Amino acid sequence: MANASPLPKTRLMTQRAIAAFFDTLSQTIEPRSELNWKTPLDLTIAVVLSAQATDVSVNKVTGPLWQRCRTTTDYLELGEAGLREYIKSIGLFRNKAKAIIGLCAKLQETFDDRIPANREDLQSLPGVGRKTANVILNVVFNQPTLAVDTHIFRVANRIGLAAAKTPEAIEKILVKKIPEKHLQAAHHYLILHGRYTCKARRPLCEQCTVWKCCNYPAKSTNVTATQ
Repeated sequence: MANASPLPKTRLMTQRAIAAFFDTLSQTIEPRSELNWKTPLDLTIAVVLSAQATDVSVNKVTGPLWQRCRTTTDYLELGEAGLREYIKSIGLFRNKAKAIIGLCAKLQETFDDRIPANREDLQSLPGVGRKTANVILNVVFNQPTLAVDTHIFRVANRIGLAAAKTPEAIEKILVKKIPEKHLQAAHHYLILHGRYTCKARRPLCEQCTVWKCCNYPAKSTNVTATQ
């Protein structure tokens, strides 16, 4: 039997469709982080822990951890070995424990024990890359940054919001295309849409509120299969 023909390449959405897409998501999704946090330090630690881990798994360890650690001094007193015991259920926990202790030390030594509000300084902290910095800038400091994780990267390429091979390239395209009024919340709209509707293995096209805006080649097949 001959192999099935590959799906056609996704057409890029028009600017009009992109505006409709975000207008609709803004009416159906509450733009919020699913990581638990109370202070900027909490959020920074949680985002470092979330690399290659789910928000649910991070929230399970940060609850007990934050009963012990509320300041950078608390983390430094706990130490790397002590921190590992709290976060050992998280992937890459040894590297993350080392990064968090280094991060807390640098905050005290260089930044007057405060989370910096610019990307360059954030990325100078151990364990903080561009994506993590963008999350902190967006969630803590309300800056219109876009942290492209696996969900946003998948959704953007799949539905025709953007087409690129790297997260940073997707980020640069999206910040130009997303309507300014939605840019602050777009990070959350796209992550939550990708997490709960436009899923990796089986997108829920039949439940999608932005179905008409989307150029995903297989969406009609997905809807037909569930009817």
